Amino acid sequence: MVKIFVKEGQNIESVLKKFKAKLKKAGVIEEHKKSLRYEKRSDRLRRERMTRKIRAKKAQDFIDRI
Repeated sequence: MVKIFVKEGQNIESVLKKFKAKLKKAGVIEEHKKSLRYEKRSDRLRRERMTRKIRAKKAQDFIDRI
C-alpha cells in the first residue's frame, strides 16, 4: 500500500508527482498493466527466461570489466 502524507498548503502537482513515483517504485502500475491482458504460460516463461538471460549477461559483463 502506498501512502502519501500531504501538508497543508502543499502544491497538488508535487503531491501527485510523488504519488506516481511511489506507485511506480512499488510496481503497482506494472502489475495492473499485466492484469489487463491474459498472457499464456509459455509466453510468460519465455519472457522470464529472456529476462534472466539478459541479467546474467549484464552481470557477467560487469564482472569482466573489473
